[in-house]
Amino acid sequence: MGDVAVGARSGHDGEEHRGHPVEGNAPAPDDAVTPGASGFSASDDGTPEGQQPSTGSVGTDEAARPPKKPRSFWKELPILVVIALVLALLIKTFLVQAFSIPSDSMQNTLQQGDRVLVDKLTPWFGSEPERGEVVVFHDPDNWLAGEPAPNPNAVQKVLSWIGLMPSAEEKDLIKRVIGVGGDTVQCKGTGPLLVNGKALNEPYVYPGNTPCSQDEQGGQFTVKVPKGFIWVMGDHRQNSRDSRYNQSDKNHGMVPVDKVVGRAIVKAWPINRWGTLPIPDTFDQGLDQKSSAAASLSVAPEGVAVTAVLPVALWRRRRADRLESRTEPKAAAGKR
Repeated sequence: MGDVAVGARSGHDGEEHRGHPVEGNAPAPDDAVTPGASGFSASDDGTPEGQQPSTGSVGTDEAARPPKKPRSFWKELPILVVIALVLALLIKTFLVQAFSIPSDSMQNTLQQGDRVLVDKLTPWFGSEPERGEVVVFHDPDNWLAGEPAPNPNAVQKVLSWIGLMPSAEEKDLIKRVIGVGGDTVQCKGTGPLLVNGKALNEPYVYPGNTPCSQDEQGGQFTVKVPKGFIWVMGDHRQNSRDSRYNQSDKNHGMVPVDKVVGRAIVKAWPINRWGTLPIPDTFDQGLDQKSSAAASLSVAPEGVAVTAVLPVALWRRRRADRLESRTEPKAAAGKR
């Protein structure tokens, strides 16, 4: 029975070793196996003899490497700060900048200490200030002479550099646009303020103030705003050194459009004063001056219409006469 079991386990062994002594108890080498039907031997991992075994070194090396430790928060913090500063600088330069209100000249629309956000993007696309907008602009010609110079500390300097606070060196002002290029702005008595002959209803003027100031320093005026300039006034009319009181400068009180930083669009701080700064409805009444052609049409539309139609009527009359002269000879020839 034992011989039958051995034969069933490896039938070829009996044929190959017939006539040869076989030591049944001799152990095989550690790295050898019984040859199979294919006639070649293999190592323990199944690789044919004479062929380099696939060790899978790439996967083994990766598995052997220790996992990368995440950077600590303190190592990443300087990188995050640099990225934040770059983004803040780009936003300040091209998009939006924060400004602080230093005086009471725009009460009650803006209070001293308010922070406003100024849109600096639209001017890059050729947009110019419009009537009724509250705008920030660089000092056009020493308007701030005699005003105490601010002395910011180191923190304020950093915040101003990244746009979170205004720069003390830029000497910026904030006022409301009353007239644009081509407008005639006029103040007589206590008001109302006239733009191109139309009176403005100004509910934003500080309570107790009159739209026009009765003084000899500039409160009474009639000005024509040149192209490329704007005329600005504060909402606190009796406490604002604006275009009226700078008519002796090189621009005659006008602000060059290229000095405008942007339009103040939002009161951002303090939070209990948050709100937008829209254009008041009084500037929607059609303040543009009519051109001379439009004025002539409104004065004498019948005369213009007659002048335009008369040449056409004469041409049609001459054409009818020519057709009639051609048909008369044909009719005479037919009678013959």
